[in-house]
Amino acid sequence: MEDKIQKFKEIISSSKNIVFFGGAGVSTESNIPDFRGSKGIYSEKGTLVSPEEILSHHFFMGHPKEFYEFYKKKMIYKSALPNVTHFALAKLEKEGKLKAVITQNIDGLHQDAGSKNVLELHGSVRRNHCMKCHKFYDLDYILNSTGVPRCECGGIIKPDVVLYEEALDDMVILESIKQIANCDTLIVGGTSLTVYPAASFVTYFKGKNLIIINKGQTEYDKYATLVIDDSLGNVFKEILKDE
Repeated sequence: MEDKIQKFKEIISSSKNIVFFGGAGVSTESNIPDFRGSKGIYSEKGTLVSPEEILSHHFFMGHPKEFYEFYKKKMIYKSALPNVTHFALAKLEKEGKLKAVITQNIDGLHQDAGSKNVLELHGSVRRNHCMKCHKFYDLDYILNSTGVPRCECGGIIKPDVVLYEEALDDMVILESIKQIANCDTLIVGGTSLTVYPAASFVTYFKGKNLIIINKGQTEYDKYATLVIDDSLGNVFKEILKDE
């Protein structure tokens, strides 16, 4: 493992245009549960309706009260703080090496750590808009509301997160693909690369070094320059040591 960490550091040192593509594994070390793991949200029992169903567009439209009961309890972790991976990536961006963070997470922790160019494929719990007049509301407004959060105009407020049956934002997709296609090093971390269309973005990488850091195999391991089967925290703490 030490050899792989050393190679990782050498690749980072020689790279000029790095892009990081991250999944739930980035945030689990901030005590935010993932979706599909053995202790993830989707493995929970005891509800008549599955989490996937609750987090769908049609369920939100038809049962907003029940949606928000689940959403506030299971999807928002306001007390969560950035971890070593978030801070290491922000450091690399400040140094001019890392050009973009592409994330499947909706928690906003990359920004809290100091990252500026963050492409949020699945939106953010921190942005909310009225479906009628489009007025913006912050996360505190949602958390402090009772029942279904409503705008002063009477419209229902919807989180700016991508629900099942909803498409990803076209502009975010195009910019993500552009960043991946133009970088010399792509670091994929904390994702099994099974959620599409996001996972397919890796196919646009034409650079020199593909690094995959994940607990468990991915279908793209065979194409990687370096595969590290370890936690992101164990790997990226070495980047912070170089300060």
